[in-house]
This record gives sequence, C-alpha cells and structure tokens, in this order.
Amino acid sequence: MGQKTISRETFRHWLADGNELAVFDIREPDVVGYASPLFATNLPADRVVRELSRFVPRKVVRTVLADGGDGAAERLAAELAVAGWPNIFALDGGIPGWTADGEGAELPTFDTPGVDFTLAVKEEKGTPVISADELKRLRDDGEDVVVIDTRTVPEFAREHVPGAVSVPGAELVLRFKDVVPSEKTRVVVSCAGLPRAILGAQTLIDAQVPNKVSYLHDGTKAWTAAGLSLETGKTRTYGQASETAVEFARRQIGILSSGDNFPEIDIATARAWAADPDRTTYLLDVRTPEEFETGHLDGTLSSEGGQLLGVAYRTIAVRGARVVLVDDLIGARARIVAHWLQRRGYEIAILLIDFASQELSNVA
Repeated sequence: MGQKTISRETFRHWLADGNELAVFDIREPDVVGYASPLFATNLPADRVVRELSRFVPRKVVRTVLADGGDGAAERLAAELAVAGWPNIFALDGGIPGWTADGEGAELPTFDTPGVDFTLAVKEEKGTPVISADELKRLRDDGEDVVVIDTRTVPEFAREHVPGAVSVPGAELVLRFKDVVPSEKTRVVVSCAGLPRAILGAQTLIDAQVPNKVSYLHDGTKAWTAAGLSLETGKTRTYGQASETAVEFARRQIGILSSGDNFPEIDIATARAWAADPDRTTYLLDVRTPEEFETGHLDGTLSSEGGQLLGVAYRTIAVRGARVVLVDDLIGARARIVAHWLQRRGYEIAILLIDFASQELSNVA
C-alpha cells in the first residue's frame, strides 16, 4: 500500500473511534445507486478536487476516499496532499475490497441507513400504515382522504400517486393547514418507498395534528405493484403558507419539540463556530431551495430539510461535526429536522433568522 492508502483494519478502527471523519464513495452515481455500502457521501472522482471543500470545510479532517478498485482514490489522495490536504487517504481495494469477504450486514457503516432508522421509529411508535389497495378502496368509496408526497418537488413531478399533493418532509407542519383544512380529512403520507413516508407520518402524529394519519406502505412502488398507474408533473404542490397555516404550525411545532432541547444560537456564534480551527461546523439552511435562492446567510449551504431527514450522509460528510440548522423565525423546518437527526447522534443547534429584515447585511 502507498503512503496515502489505509487498510480495512485501520478504517474499521477509524469508523469506531469517535473522532471527526469524512468518508466518500467516489464511484459514479449510477454505480453507487441510492446509497453506498458504507452510507458515505457520494462524490464522483471527477468532482473531488473541485468540490471537496464544500463537504469538508477543514482540510485537517481525516478523509477517506473509496473507489471502485481502479486506483482513482490513491491518485486523488496524492493530488490533494500536494494541494494542502494532509489527511486524505485511499481505502485499500476500494468498495470491492471492503465488501469482498461477504460480511454484508456485519460491516460497519459511516452513517445509519435511513431505512433501518425509520423502521426502528415505526416499531417504537407503532406508526399507522395503509396499503395501496386500502387507499384505492377509500377513494372508490368517496372517503375524504388526501395523499401527501414528502419527497422533493422534482421527485414528485417525475411520478406520484394520482391526486397527491407535494409537501416535502420538513414542510409538513408549516404547510399542513393549507393542504388539509378540515380535521375530518384522513391523511396518507407517501414517498417512493418507506423512509420519508414513515418519518412524515410520525412527524404529524408527534405534532398532534387532529387528523387521522397513516403512511402508504412502499409508496409509489406499492401503487404500481398493485397494477395502478402513477401521475406525472407538478399537479399539486404546496404554496405560500397562509397566516392560518403559520399559526397552526407555531402551536403544533411547539408540541412536537416539547421534549427536545436544542441550543438556539445567534449569527455571531454561528460564524465563530464555522471559523473554529479545531471543530467542523455545518451551517445548513433547511428552507426550500427557492427561499434560499431569494436570500440566505453568507456561508450557509442549501440543504432542504426533508432530504436531511432521510439521506443526511449526502450533505453531512464529516461525522462528529456540529450541525447548525438555519430557518426563518417560525422555525418549523429546523425543529422537525432536529427532532429526528438528534436521535441519530448528531449534535444540533438552531439559528433562526428574520430573512425579511432589511437590517440583515449578511444575506447574499
């Protein structure tokens, strides 16, 4: 092995030692699929040099690159060392070497798989579930039922259960009263499979919305497996939250987070943490991408809250880092994300900003 290559044994130790560590699967996205075997951040080899600093703000953090066994990781580690990254290492044998002995589920991972986490939530909470056939029967019988799809808007537009409305996971409480004005309406939460639907349904239940809530088992996959057709396009999506929706969100998010205890920090503290030479801090804006484009705090990353709930490893590449969730003064999105991420071991703080204020000079 070269100087910038580490063995499987060393990597196992690093995964367990509790110190800051970043891990990247540098194969192409179509090879990696939904998630790397390590549940590491996927950053293709041709983007590593250009984009690594976005994911690893401090160059001194131990960073492991895992390739497809083609030597790309070792070449990149050497190139990055010359560029001032002292602790970049290639995993010996890459992903094929890591999985070669067939240990499968016994292999440690960089992050908790979203499916595993949400299934544990379902078992703990007893989250109500409905099948595709049951949902179709309710509709055929004329029942008052609404399907809320918790994925991103582009995913929703690709295909969704007919008649569903797009409300990404972190937006559920903030937009709920506009989407479901009647307390008698039955709510079914859907995604492409399980994770975001389970967390979405349980979020609404924990927030004690008055409606009957369940999740659609296996989401759009189950709908097509039942021989039913999906709908495409942005047929129904969330809009600007009304005053009624905002007041409802304030009350219910207080209930959701009543047992949580996250520090609320100010901008000066956030900037001091981000500049700390001894600790990595992410400043993640969990509002919608459109809101981020309209105005955001300089130095923050757009990280749509609903995505953080299911695939945090795609953004939070340094394990052991502090995570500051940036939101507007209502704080509904940040508190939903914090409610779930802290259960996965993340150290969370919240920064609420009046983005409408003209006195906020650091909005770019």
